[in-house]
Amino acid sequence: MHANELPVTSMTLPEALSSAVGAWLEREGLGGRRLSAAANTAIYRDGGTSAGIDLSAYLVARLPATHAAVTKVLGELASRRPGFSPKSLLDVGAGPGTASWAAAAQWPGIESVTFLDINQRFLKLAGDLAASGPPALAAARSLTGTIEAMPLSLSAELVVAAYTLAELPLARMAKAAEALWGAAQSTLVVVEPGTPPGFARLAAVRETLLRAGAVAVAPCPHAGTCPMTGGDWCHFSVRLARSRAHMHAKAAAVPFEDEKFAYLVLARGGALSRGARVLSPPIVRKPGITFSLCTKAGLETRHIARRDAEAYKINRKKGWGDLLA
Repeated sequence: MHANELPVTSMTLPEALSSAVGAWLEREGLGGRRLSAAANTAIYRDGGTSAGIDLSAYLVARLPATHAAVTKVLGELASRRPGFSPKSLLDVGAGPGTASWAAAAQWPGIESVTFLDINQRFLKLAGDLAASGPPALAAARSLTGTIEAMPLSLSAELVVAAYTLAELPLARMAKAAEALWGAAQSTLVVVEPGTPPGFARLAAVRETLLRAGAVAVAPCPHAGTCPMTGGDWCHFSVRLARSRAHMHAKAAAVPFEDEKFAYLVLARGGALSRGARVLSPPIVRKPGITFSLCTKAGLETRHIARRDAEAYKINRKKGWGDLLA
């Protein structure tokens, strides 16, 4: 059996965001969105543009998954850098502002928020939803633009680009990475679908920015060459609760969904996280636990025997995505 067969908590949207989404859908009319939800998911996983996105279907089926993934990543950043408390946030490819809601919940001290997106419909939607959020969100400014054409003066302590890079070809990742890094005064967070193409985009960003002096915070426990090769790719999973509308949109029979995502957190300065990142659900058997790990030395399989009481006690609740000391 696997360690994550233990009870798993499903993430839910913050009450204020859930209410804002519900109010928007009620005003606009949800209609029959099952087909649109499936089409939206395909767009975001396959690298299509946001121009044809059905906003209602997006709010029902994609926003909760994006929010859960970004919340998970920002929680890892806070765990690795407990002293980090940003005052300013730049949400690149903001969509409806999902990542900004997650960041505002993680760091209530955020004072200024900027939404950047090329899609005017999404920017208006982000503003509509943010009006129901905390003061920094309600006062967020919206800018029309792309990653590669960001004004040089645009910057923030925390820059987040969530499910944004898929619209760019892999050959332009280096330029996009440099633009994002140029805007990040302290920390850059990039989240992508947990697919081979999503991982390839992040690998290109990582390679470019480590050469530029960025410090790997997560998930990488080292600054060496990524050991993931061949058909494997680094990705993680988060469980989120499905609303009734979400279940209808996806023709789903279970009240939860597991969102697969890949991510990268880079900072200007500070120490590497080190340790060993758990790359898949640990295998738990009677003799002990077996972990698949990414370490400074490369990929590693580590077995912790039950008879090693102290080590077993420390690591028995570690799961996919966690960091082992």
